[in-house]
Amino acid sequence: MFKGQPKGLFALALANTGERFGYYTMLAIFMLFLQAKFGWNGATASQVYAIFLAAVYFMPVVGGWLADKIGYGKCVVTGISIMFAGYVCLSIPTPANTLGIALMIGALALIAIGTGLFKGNLQVLVGNLYDDPKYSAKRDSAFSLFYMAINIGAMFAPAAATAITNKFLGKAGLIYKADIPALAHQFLDGTIAPDKVAQLEGLMGQMPGIGQMDTAAFCQYYIDHLSSAYNMGFAVACLSLIVSIAIYFGCKSWFKHADVNAKQAAASATPVKELTKEQEKSRIVALVLVFAVVIFFWMAFHQNGQSLTWFARDYTQSFATGATRIGFNIWALALIAASVYTLFGVFQSEKTTGKIVCGFVTAALWIGVYGIHQGQANPLEIFPQEFQQFNPFFVVALTPISMAIFDSLAKRKKEPSAPMKIGLGMFVAALGYLVMVYASRGQASPAQLAGTVSPDPVVPTYLIGTYLVLTFAELLLSPMGISFVTKVAPPRLKGLMMGLWFASTAVGNYLSSIPGLLWERVPLWANWAILMSLCVVAGLIMFAMLRKINAATAE
Repeated sequence: MFKGQPKGLFALALANTGERFGYYTMLAIFMLFLQAKFGWNGATASQVYAIFLAAVYFMPVVGGWLADKIGYGKCVVTGISIMFAGYVCLSIPTPANTLGIALMIGALALIAIGTGLFKGNLQVLVGNLYDDPKYSAKRDSAFSLFYMAINIGAMFAPAAATAITNKFLGKAGLIYKADIPALAHQFLDGTIAPDKVAQLEGLMGQMPGIGQMDTAAFCQYYIDHLSSAYNMGFAVACLSLIVSIAIYFGCKSWFKHADVNAKQAAASATPVKELTKEQEKSRIVALVLVFAVVIFFWMAFHQNGQSLTWFARDYTQSFATGATRIGFNIWALALIAASVYTLFGVFQSEKTTGKIVCGFVTAALWIGVYGIHQGQANPLEIFPQEFQQFNPFFVVALTPISMAIFDSLAKRKKEPSAPMKIGLGMFVAALGYLVMVYASRGQASPAQLAGTVSPDPVVPTYLIGTYLVLTFAELLLSPMGISFVTKVAPPRLKGLMMGLWFASTAVGNYLSSIPGLLWERVPLWANWAILMSLCVVAGLIMFAMLRKINAATAE
């Protein structure tokens, strides 16, 4: 799995791990922050969220175009510096007024610009490592490992956000209750229903350290301190970026030779593969066709930070029981993920000693998991954002299994092409939303709940299952797509083509706001049915175009 990969892959992967940890810590609570601080409804918050995500993934077009001219490494370093400034601004507590909104938007703009310079160009550096014939056969597996490293950072992010939120709420004598932000804003705005006032006052009574505070004062106090707790979660990204840049510079000698664009290669007389104008055109057309299809995957996939989080908050039990509890302890998940790799080591180690050591380590990891499970409360209180740790956990745990399956198929010359994997991924994503349609049976619509939680919430297993299925789809689509771009893109346009891959993600991210816009206008199940249908249609389109894409990209 790791054998035979260039050292530069691990340096670049770890640099990206730190940056993604900060980004996903912020993203885990961003939607909750918007609604808690500003009292925005789902449609407004969803628009801000979607525009931000679209900007984050559109800016790599500009970053890639610039890197093709001045160099990938320069853009990576500039980007991480700009991102740092953005996270600093986002972590500053401000009043919920026009100035506060303006500062937040400015911070989001800096994060988007910085990500645009950093994200795509770092991945081009990875791809350049595999232009060397010595490593070219390992390109797809390399991007699977790179993607796994990204998700290690993402896996710990929701737990970090939750721990920080709880810490700063606890200092203020408060505990998190999902109903309170919406009810508090309704009370302060004078739009709260009489029966909801009693519910709000009942929740006030559960706060351990507010004394004899009146209801209006409590509402403002809770909103202010919850918002500030989220600000502290955003500050984590600043620390993670410092780690990333330290790794990047500390290990730069491992990948320095890959930091060469076509212009720089020509100036140094480094051989560059030449393509005819017709070959270049056919490759660009093939890439654009793939980009058009994956828009619909990202529209469906990036519900994790909005409609799926709302479902976790409003329609899912706020506690876990039995074996399910283990999924809400990040350290247990980390041990389980590590045990997958050590178990593979049992079978892949060339020496008997290695097999024995891996076997003992696997057993020790599972003993640790059992010990954590035994020490957990039953039932265990859980938070909406904690569900977001399942997708990256599944990516990390399933990557070696995915690689083993495709390696086996490759040896028998039956491995599907990257475009075919993308088409299959669309159908698998549709199955994930079929689970959500089933989970939503008999539930009141969001409009009927009016900002409160369902009186008959579902068990957490539904959301966990949805994240598992969506992860299968993601592993078929995302790392394979990135690998496909680095392999097929014309050498002089590598940065731009990688940027356009992210631009397709940007369009999908913006379209991800559609369920948010419909959230309070249609039955709950209808949102999931729309996403499921779009994934099926996109998968059919991908398979209809396979022959043309494969012909255009054939060596």
